[in-house]
Amino acid sequence: MVSTLINGIETSSIDARDRGFQYGDGLFETLRIRHGRPCLWSAHMARLAHGCERLGLPMPDVALLCDEVERLCCGGADGVLKIVLTRGSGGRGYRPPQDPAPTRLLSRFPTPDHPPENRMRGVVVRICDTRLGHSPVLAGLKHLNRLEQVLARAEWNDISIAEGLMQDIEGNVIEGTMSNLFVVQAGVLRTPELSRCGVAGVMRAQVMAVAGTLGIPVGEGRLGLRDLATADELFLSNSVIGIWPVRRLDSRDYVPGPLTARLAAAVDMCND
Repeated sequence: MVSTLINGIETSSIDARDRGFQYGDGLFETLRIRHGRPCLWSAHMARLAHGCERLGLPMPDVALLCDEVERLCCGGADGVLKIVLTRGSGGRGYRPPQDPAPTRLLSRFPTPDHPPENRMRGVVVRICDTRLGHSPVLAGLKHLNRLEQVLARAEWNDISIAEGLMQDIEGNVIEGTMSNLFVVQAGVLRTPELSRCGVAGVMRAQVMAVAGTLGIPVGEGRLGLRDLATADELFLSNSVIGIWPVRRLDSRDYVPGPLTARLAAAVDMCND
């Protein structure tokens, strides 16, 4: 079965001059595949289009992407789909080509073998030393520049720790290395605001929308370590894992709570 398509061609080779490789000049989306179907497709395409607009990248034809996804996901298996879009090949130097020919790369991967108890009992999380710098022009985007996350994830090898939380340079807690963070305090759902750094996850938006339909108050704002220490519940989200409650953060224990369970039951990971 095909596992990688580059501009619609089954290959694993990419031009060494590609600006995604040279400069991280591009975007990516990571989607859950369930029974051969990409989950939350419309939301991911909307975020990709938004990122293309902000970076000045031509948005690929969605119908073409659909056809390529169907080729990759035929057979009805579960898994993970990664879509990478770059500005394409160019010469030396940062100046973008006037008429870019974007590169689109679609890859299918097996479903991660995360323990099932992650969703039920919760996960152990740590605070990372690596901080996120402020870059409002890139804030919220799923761009290809992920070195901060790479360095943060390199900080631990303990397999019992599922995720690391990252602060910005001012000490505000922003997100996990691969996930968004939610805090429950006195029945109110809070999540870090992402105007200066961080990734605005598709599942993050899904959780906030579902919370609104359930009448759960939701707020975005600055959160510090003290807010986490005094929280009633913590949980993580992304489009592959869905929702994971946090049961331990460094030396603080949490009990996966009713609001987290209510949201986890209500969020539809594959609603397209």
